[in-house]
This record gives sequence, structure tokens and C-alpha cells, in this order.
Amino acid sequence: MKYINARVLLPEKLVKELQSYIQGGYIYVPTDQAQQKQWGEVSGYRRELLQRNRKIVDEYQQGISMERLAEKYCLSVYAIRKIIYQK
Repeated sequence: MKYINARVLLPEKLVKELQSYIQGGYIYVPTDQAQQKQWGEVSGYRRELLQRNRKIVDEYQQGISMERLAEKYCLSVYAIRKIIYQK
């Protein structure tokens, strides 16, 4: 987490108001829930996993066994089963 000087970011009136609550300390401002991104959205990893999982389901439907898929994707048979049967 990167710290930013409040005087650089906020109007002076707001800085004075904050100083009435806290002086020289750190304050965490949480992300607005409506704007918060889900895990893996920023890095793109979530999309990669969804694509991989779709390929696993497609290959299973084409007749490849769960054991072979587990071996191919370096996952357990249990993990493959969860991907195939997820709703």
C-alpha cells in the first residue's frame, strides 16, 4: 500500500476536518464496494482460469477421462471433478 500526503490529494478544508479526528497518523480509506474488483480481475488471472476450466469441460465432453485431464492440467481428479460439475 502506498501512502499519499493528504495535502497533495485533498482540499485544505478537508485536511483540516480530518485533523480534528487524527493528527499525524495513518488512516485507511477502504474501496467502495460498488467499485471493488473481484480477485484476479486486475491481473487477468481470473479470465485465464475461466478459459482453462471451459477447455477442461469441453475436453471431458469429448470423452477425455478425468484422470487424463488431471494429469494434463496438473490438478487432482477431485479438482477436475469440481470444475466439470460446477454450476
